[in-house]
Amino acid sequence: MTDPASAVPEEAGPPGRARRWGPDTRPLAVPAYRRLFIGQVVTVVGTQLTAVAVQQQIFQITGSSAWVGIASLVALVPLVVFGLLGGAIADTYDRRTLLIITSTGIGLTSVALWLATFAGGESVWVVLALLAVQQGFFAVNQPTRSAIIPRLMPAALVPSANALGMTVFSAGVIVGPLLFGVLVPVLGLGWLYFLDAVLTVAVIWAVVRLPAMPPLGGKRSRAKVVDGLSYLWVRPLLLMTFVVDIIAMVFGLPRALFPQMAQEIFGGPPEGGLALGALNAAMGIGVLVGGLTGGWIQRIHRQGKAIVVAILVWGAAMSVLGLTSALWVAVLLLAVGGWADMISSVFRSTILQVQATDEMRGRMQGVFLVVVAGGPRVADLLHGLVASATTTQIAVTGGGIACVVLTLVAAAWGRTLIRYDTRDARD
Repeated sequence: MTDPASAVPEEAGPPGRARRWGPDTRPLAVPAYRRLFIGQVVTVVGTQLTAVAVQQQIFQITGSSAWVGIASLVALVPLVVFGLLGGAIADTYDRRTLLIITSTGIGLTSVALWLATFAGGESVWVVLALLAVQQGFFAVNQPTRSAIIPRLMPAALVPSANALGMTVFSAGVIVGPLLFGVLVPVLGLGWLYFLDAVLTVAVIWAVVRLPAMPPLGGKRSRAKVVDGLSYLWVRPLLLMTFVVDIIAMVFGLPRALFPQMAQEIFGGPPEGGLALGALNAAMGIGVLVGGLTGGWIQRIHRQGKAIVVAILVWGAAMSVLGLTSALWVAVLLLAVGGWADMISSVFRSTILQVQATDEMRGRMQGVFLVVVAGGPRVADLLHGLVASATTTQIAVTGGGIACVVLTLVAAAWGRTLIRYDTRDARD
């Protein structure tokens, strides 16, 4: 079977200054990736509507940031279990078929949240149960989607494809929460879930149009999760990308405190509103700016060092966030953090996709999902508990300082990461 990536010319795309500073759009020359990209553009807004709606609904029912953190812990269990299993499944079966099944499941759980809200939305346990089911589908969907990208284009275009994906996601992170702030007083939470379900149709259409993605060389024997973990353990470079990301997310992401901060510090109404929407959208603004000015990303060869610097910027921004009482300053700091997180995420994704072999790529992406999606949920629980015991200011600033210190320690301990250079031979 011919690998589709081998047929894509690396020279395609905008020349000159546009490529140097604007987004590198060469991956869009690949028809399959372009369709997937268009589907993502449409659905990411709905996904963010649901994410903020669940967060606000739980806080509205319970009146506690700790419960928002507990909800994230509930979501973490299926992410860990099905993220690892999903990666193994993606290394065994046709990845296109898996995307169709899981994308449909995600849409159906949004429908269930819509129905449950009107049938008795005051039950926090119903919301938590449906959240867990949806995260189970998501945990299989994301490793499969990420494992497909290196099959669609040359390795040199993978950073640009990841940057484009992050740019689209950031646009949704901005538009989704802002739309939440505008629409929830008019429509209510339930209809926002329904809107997300309708928009899911776009990504299902894009996935159906993908080429078949069976394992290279024919169907493999059943992939084992433990083999993927063993593969990761003996590759220090890959392992360190996970270590520094866990530090950044667990200690430096205070999103569980946004409802409380919006109300107590920035004067927002109890039901949410624009202050909450602005806090949730701010990091997406930074990611969007990074994506739209990210033509330089493809020219960075010391990708590991760039990851460490980006995480230090992230931690510093969160440290100052806990000290401000001005909403515009908080939005600016979160935007700086979002920009830094985008840089870190692009290079971490690229190292993992390029350095892992195809037969292990799904399992590596499964571990990546567990860390990327699971780490923030642990952060939600940690920040919620610390804020409940002290104040939001202590939780946010203390977490940012811990992020900076621990990142420096990790970089000094695992020097494979900061020494990594794409101009060297593959590990």
